[in-house]
Amino acid sequence: MDTIASLFSFITWPVSWVIVQFHKVYGAIFGPDTGWAWGLSIVSLVVLIRICLIPLFVKQIKSTRNMQALQPKMKAIQERYKSDKQRQSEEMMKLYKETGTNPLSSCLPILAQSPFFFALYHVLSNIASGKEIGVMNQALVDSARQAHIFGAPIAAKFMDSPEKVEALNASLTDVRIVTAIMIIMMSASQFFTQRQLMMKNVDLSVKTPYMQQQKMLMYIFPVIFAVMGINFPVGVLVYWLTTNVWTMGQQMYVINQNPTPGSKAQDAYLQRLLKSITHHGEVRGRRRKSVVKVVVAKGSDRNENERRFFGGLAKAGFAAQADGTVIKGDTIAAEAEGGAAAKRQQPKRQTKAQRQAAAAQPTTAKETDEVSEPVAEKASPSLEKKPQGPAKTGASDATAAKDEAQRDKPARPSRANSGNSRQQGKTGQRKGQQRPKHPSSKK
Repeated sequence: MDTIASLFSFITWPVSWVIVQFHKVYGAIFGPDTGWAWGLSIVSLVVLIRICLIPLFVKQIKSTRNMQALQPKMKAIQERYKSDKQRQSEEMMKLYKETGTNPLSSCLPILAQSPFFFALYHVLSNIASGKEIGVMNQALVDSARQAHIFGAPIAAKFMDSPEKVEALNASLTDVRIVTAIMIIMMSASQFFTQRQLMMKNVDLSVKTPYMQQQKMLMYIFPVIFAVMGINFPVGVLVYWLTTNVWTMGQQMYVINQNPTPGSKAQDAYLQRLLKSITHHGEVRGRRRKSVVKVVVAKGSDRNENERRFFGGLAKAGFAAQADGTVIKGDTIAAEAEGGAAAKRQQPKRQTKAQRQAAAAQPTTAKETDEVSEPVAEKASPSLEKKPQGPAKTGASDATAAKDEAQRDKPARPSRANSGNSRQQGKTGQRKGQQRPKHPSSKK
């Protein structure tokens, strides 16, 4: 470990300088030789480094999003080359290269912290040996050697001998208890951080090599740090425990506020958003409006969580708009009603019985007169008195001629037979006088 730390000795000067500056501040509050002053100086170093690494963290998130977007293509490659693992790996690497995605991007923050980590280890090792390092003179080194965190010197290790621990004015039991607790907390925080990412912020419906890699790292990293932790000074354990807690909190914020599409975290976020919209009647916040806007723009490409969110909006009487806002259901109904009223009113469609009844009734006064006229004319001769004498001969002849013409006129169908007439019309038969057959036609 000392050999590896010496490789980063070029960075020990800035690391020691930052620690000394923070020590001046905390030393004025807690005392220059206390464990609080030196411990908080290390914690502040971690916070400063993690703030500087935020751009890398953002890049890590973007790369993770790209990996999630490639899940369907990766699954298709798996299905296509199911029996050829080598070809499958080649196609995966080709896909990564074409899309500019790095599956190891999740390790970027850890890799970027490595120089600072080993530089701090080099500084604390020199403090344990009583040697000057970086900007720390002998007085500062002696002050740091006397600093204890819960009874353990910041330069002591779990594997130190009793003589070395005694030289630091501490008890071996205290050192091993404190370091063991810190190693367990460091490994547990590492495991919980990775598990939180795997269980909440990853689409588990698609199994890919990336998923297997992340799952493997979830178990490997805690074991690695537990094994290496027994050789870490207390100050380095403070450093690594602090960075794990920072990573866990930072990741928790990202999962809650910007979850991966298709993950459990997205479902929980959309349900919280639905509850807020139902309670307030609107989308509150610019970021939430942008989320709704993106989901609306997806159209038919929405995942199950997003479709469930839109279904909940519809049940609550809301509809999402393209600008990220929502409108109430009564507004939609009013707009629809206004649009329907503006349209031309269409007559109601009649049933077959109604159409037949309408066709059976006379539609004009002329038809009514034509139907009633034969009946009246037929009844009039019976009401008239028979002509007596020769003076009535002309009138009788005229009446007889009129009756003859009426008999020759085809009779119109009555109301009762109108339905039968229409039925017979379908077969091509018509009532009334038929045309005389040609003499040459056979009977």
